[in-house]
Amino acid sequence: MRREPVSSSSIAAIGYNARTGALEVEFVNGRLYRYRSVEADVYEDFRVASSKGTFFNECIRDAYPCERLR
Repeated sequence: MRREPVSSSSIAAIGYNARTGALEVEFVNGRLYRYRSVEADVYEDFRVASSKGTFFNECIRDAYPCERLR
């Protein structure tokens, strides 16, 4: 999955697969997680959020199943 760099102190890049609903979040510390069943509008809101870290913590982190990829 292709990820795009974002402006954030905690998140380095995000990527989304609309077909599967998979969201990848790469953190500045190098950790990479894949969240499943994320709706396209949630991804779009995340992509344009002024604070990616706040949006992630409030709307994604505990709301979707995830797996650590690295």
